[in-house]
Formats: sequence, structure tokens, C-alpha cells
Amino acid sequence: MDTTNVILTMKLEDENLRKINEIGSRIKVFDAWKLIGAEFHSKLEDEHNLTKKREQLDSMLQETEVAYMHMPPRDLIARAPKLKWIQFTGAGIDRIFSAELRESSIMITSAKGVHATPIAEYVLGAMLMLARKTLLSLENQRQRHWEIFVPSELREKTLGVVGLGNIGREVARLATAFGMRVVATRRSVVNQESNVMGVDKVYPPSDLLDLLSECDFVVLSPPITKETTGMIGEKELRAMKPTAYLINISRGGVIDQSVLVRALKENWIAGAALDVFEKEPLPQENELWLLPNVIVTSHISGLSTMYWSRLTDLFCENLNRYLNGESLISMVDREKGY
Repeated sequence: MDTTNVILTMKLEDENLRKINEIGSRIKVFDAWKLIGAEFHSKLEDEHNLTKKREQLDSMLQETEVAYMHMPPRDLIARAPKLKWIQFTGAGIDRIFSAELRESSIMITSAKGVHATPIAEYVLGAMLMLARKTLLSLENQRQRHWEIFVPSELREKTLGVVGLGNIGREVARLATAFGMRVVATRRSVVNQESNVMGVDKVYPPSDLLDLLSECDFVVLSPPITKETTGMIGEKELRAMKPTAYLINISRGGVIDQSVLVRALKENWIAGAALDVFEKEPLPQENELWLLPNVIVTSHISGLSTMYWSRLTDLFCENLNRYLNGESLISMVDREKGY
């Protein structure tokens, strides 16, 4: 059996390297991170200092058939003529899915599904913080101010999940355990449906305003596409209850951020938990940092101490499938872009 050359471009712990190497003699592993570390993701502009390392990297890429990578290096396709499959480390590949990759015959798989557990737990944690007014409690603690106030709870509240994929379904499952009513939108749904995939009601995307109007919490979890970019603007925010909260774990581009700031300052909605933004890192001068009804986190909702272990398990499953000529898990649809 011919050997399949596999390149790794991120730092993996020994346990995850072991999982890959245990697939056996059918593969040969090139550890590009061990060779040049974080410089793999640089633009390699400093040819004087990086020429030797670039030559070593190109030698690896010339023979690479399978790549397990976070960000593709410059001119990947030209530098890796034997490349047949890329396993990317993110669920959303909008930032790396170039026209060149889209038009190539290279198979592309994503980390879709790997983030479901940490992101769903992030969403539930954010909802609990917002319902229990934890931001106010923390501010009172900083000010050494004793204040009695009445928080809310999640039970019997309505949660709207915009985008019922792997993450959305796990959010719905956890919310149901808290006694919440869950409604959702799903791209493939044409007419409203009841009791589908553990959700009380599923709407087509065209009925988004109806969903927004009935929810106490709304979580945004669609992939970023032409259809979802800017999907939450003034009309959508004004459709929400003034007591409702918005949680975004998708991409910053699904919301018109300037309108969201107005909505939060003028109390169109009660508050928000935001893990993603139009520009990242979020500029220090941005008003969202200091709004008293906003939780800001630094695009970490999908991260977990278990992330690389789960992702490497997915890669190893896919690598075995690849070697055996079977279909791969989490294949990217080139037309949809995810």
C-alpha cells in the first residue's frame, strides 16, 4: 500500500500526535509546527531570515497529500501539487475559503460539530448571567454597594435559535433541560413545523421577524454567508421584546453592529452577550466594552481544554475513512460555503 503523506501545521500535544501516528505505517507525518512553529502562519515576507525554513516547508508541501491545518500558507495549491484533502480546524471557513480553494478539486472538511458542547455551555452560561443580572452584581461588588434587586430565571422563557445546526441543536437540548420553550429557524424548512429535532417550533428563515417577536432570548448560530450577513438590523432588533436578550456566537457580520449599539443604549432590547464582532480584536474605543447591559468575550465561546482532543479524534476518523476510500465527515459544501 502506498504511503500517504500528512502535514500538521499547528502545535499538538503528545497525546494527539500519538493518536495520529497510531494510524500506522500507511501514513507519514510531517510536523511543520515543529519545524518553524508560528512562522508557518506568517506571510513569510522576510525572505532573508526565512529562506531556509521556507525551503524545508516547501519540501514537505511538495509531497503532502493530506493537510491538518488552521490557516493555509500563502500559495498553498501551487506549493502542494499533490494535495487532495484539507482538514481545517474551524467550523466556519469564511476567512480561509479562497476562490482558488473553492475552484480546486481538493476535498475540504471542517470542524463542524466539534464546538457544539463548549458553545452551547457558553450560551447557557450567558443566559443565566443575563437573567440573574450578574453584571449588576459584579458592578455592585466592585463598588462595595449592597443592593437588593429581583433577577429573573430561565424556566418557561422562550429561546429562539437562529440556525439549527449542530451548535443550535445542542443549545436547544440544554435549554429544554432548564424548562425553556425553544423555537428555531432552519435553512431547509419551507413552512412552520412543530416538535422537530427536539424543538417546539421551527420556522423558515423568511419568518425570522415572527420568531424574534416571541422570544425572551435569541441566540445567533448560523454560518456566515451572503444570506446571513447583516441579517440582524434595525427592523429585526425593533421586532424583539424590550425585555429580550441577544446572544451572538456566529460571526460579527451577521449583525449591523452600529445599529446594535443604538438598540442597547436606547433599550430596544434588554441586553446582549457578544463573543464575535465586525472587527476583531474589538477596538478599545468601541462603546460595547462599557455598556452596562452587555457581556463581551473575546471569540472564545468555542474554545475548551477538550477542543484539540475532539478535533483530532474527528481528523483520525476522517483519515481512516480517506485511506479506505470512504466518504468524509463534515465535508464543506462549496456552493453553500460551509
